[in-house]
Amino acid sequence: MLFTPAETKVVIVGGGTMGGDIAAVCARGGCAVQVVEPTTERRALLPDYFANTMTELGYENRIHLLSVAGSLEEVDWSDIDLVIECVPERIDIKQELFAKLEKYAKPEAVLASNSTSFPISEIADGLKTAARMIGLHFFMPAHLVPCVEVVYGAKTSPLVGEGLTKLMTACGMVPVVVKKDLPGFLANRLQHAILREAFSMVDDGVCSFEDIDKAVRFGFGFRYIAAGPIMQRDHAGIEIHAAGGAKIYPTLNNSPHVAKCVSERVASGKFGMKTGEGFFPWTAETMKVERERYQEALRAGLKIIQKDLPQIK
Repeated sequence: MLFTPAETKVVIVGGGTMGGDIAAVCARGGCAVQVVEPTTERRALLPDYFANTMTELGYENRIHLLSVAGSLEEVDWSDIDLVIECVPERIDIKQELFAKLEKYAKPEAVLASNSTSFPISEIADGLKTAARMIGLHFFMPAHLVPCVEVVYGAKTSPLVGEGLTKLMTACGMVPVVVKKDLPGFLANRLQHAILREAFSMVDDGVCSFEDIDKAVRFGFGFRYIAAGPIMQRDHAGIEIHAAGGAKIYPTLNNSPHVAKCVSERVASGKFGMKTGEGFFPWTAETMKVERERYQEALRAGLKIIQKDLPQIK
């Protein structure tokens, strides 16, 4: 299955922050994109959001490729080539949506999910056309973080995955192919492996939350902008890694349960910035400062790796 960006028409279901940013990514590559957002308030904000984001990316000449609809029924499905789901992370909502999409979208249209954790095969369970169902997992903010996971379900056609990988490359993304449909896919499994050990060390009194962040940002994580962990083993020496692993692995946390320092905060309603407190306390002003710092750091990092990214025509 081949996608030519200038000839590809995309529908994104869900116009929240993630859906809006993914729309910008597709439009950046030259695709015509329609975002379905049922909430009146959010729908009213999307045109300005698109204009600002596309201008930030340097593609203000492609703002016209973005449009908004209030429902699935408003879409002209006869020429839609790709649908990307960005609805809340609940399996029942996703399964209900894809059952509808199977009826609305033409048989050759690709149906993709931006789920962060649910196996694609589980979302596609019961669909008659599961071969065209695939995971397309972006990372927030999608228009600044280049990586996107192309996740194959048990029945996904290889042609669908290959075509979508090429399309994402043409949109300036760096796709990684996940050949087995595991919970959390590739990147989130790696993140959770690190965080399980990090939170375990906090529970055991080894270190603080602040020192965990410092160790990653200013230690081994600092090198990730230059090379991934596998390439770094070649730099350092694989035998050194093997020796260290033999000593460290038996002591690593392998509990199937979430750490106490996490579960207690969830039970207390301390979810992070959205509730005013998580691992750290937040006010409207400190959130604003942190978000601006975070975005600026991502933009700076993006400039550093720009030469390693696909070029958009």
